Amino acid sequence: MDLHLAGRTALITGASKGIGLAVAECFASEGVNLVLAARSKEQLEENAAELSKKYGVKVEYMALDLSNQTERDKLVAAYPDVDILINNAGAIPGGTINEVDDKAWRAGWDLKVFGYINMTRAYFNKMAARKNGVIICICGLGGEKLDFGYIAGAAGNASLMAFARAMGGRSVDQGVRVLAVNPGPVLTDRTVYLGKIRAKRELGDETRFNENFKHMPYQRPATVEEVAPMVVFLASDHSNYISGTVVTIDGGIANRQGTP
Repeated sequence: MDLHLAGRTALITGASKGIGLAVAECFASEGVNLVLAARSKEQLEENAAELSKKYGVKVEYMALDLSNQTERDKLVAAYPDVDILINNAGAIPGGTINEVDDKAWRAGWDLKVFGYINMTRAYFNKMAARKNGVIICICGLGGEKLDFGYIAGAAGNASLMAFARAMGGRSVDQGVRVLAVNPGPVLTDRTVYLGKIRAKRELGDETRFNENFKHMPYQRPATVEEVAPMVVFLASDHSNYISGTVVTIDGGIANRQGTP
């Protein structure tokens, strides 16, 4: 299916690895020019070279800390005219309310929750002035299937889901679509990190994190390739009537009873 995206520009945060990199590659395969943002300059440089060579699109990048307002401002000033914004940077720490201290909680929210909000604020106004644009927030199932053992992420992702719904309900009046995608467990470094925390708490041994997978649909997490195409489809004109909603990609976990 031709998504009619060729020639547009997408800015993807958290694009050094995982879902962000998979989304970048999926966009590139559709002829979309890219701006990649993350903290790792070396990884971004490598990703940009590979994607440009493989797909023949223009790929630029900026290494920065998106929890820092000054650095966010530099990114927006350097790339003011993107057509698509994918908010994906962030890693809210796992743990119960007694395990996540104030410093870790705030750092996670500064990067993901406030990072998404402030990036949306900056680009929404620019897109609204042009009467065209798409903003997609990659949230997470933690905001939908609430877990005491992931309390900071549950609260943060739920907030971003509400944010996308509230924004997207009215943003179309300015020609801009805002929506969210909730991936369930996806096999990334992040999933392994959270799995180890859970395994240590529940099983007393972080190396047993793979045992968490047996309760999942298909007895495994999703792959990034099972998430990225939906994100790109939602950014395309085929989804022009989709705004203010949250699309969940979790194999049905949100609707399963008991442990995922």
